[in-house]
Amino acid sequence: MKLIEHYMNGYSDAAQREKLAAHRAAIFYLKKVATALGMAEGSYEVRSNKGGIAGPGEVTLHGERIYIQIGSSMSDRALVRRCKGRKDYCGERNHYVDVVDNPLAFAARVAVELNG
Repeated sequence: MKLIEHYMNGYSDAAQREKLAAHRAAIFYLKKVATALGMAEGSYEVRSNKGGIAGPGEVTLHGERIYIQIGSSMSDRALVRRCKGRKDYCGERNHYVDVVDNPLAFAARVAVELNG
């Protein structure tokens, strides 16, 4: 599943609309992932960085112990890592997990990847 395609940009009105729609879909998806991972409301944030005109940007789920980012140049994979709080932007080692249609299945993959 590709939520935010690597080729997305803002060079035209149509492209900008496509990019914004993709970001909305990724935000919705990551909120479902947070719920599936048992993250309580208020213990995480979902941020959308639309990037500049030339790029797709990214959407990030950032909790107290987990950081998941969809977008940028990885259209079919998500960057996943452990972190120590919502001010930790570096976190631990990066993992890459395939994004699948079902956010519950994706959350299960994330849990397996991070718990080794």
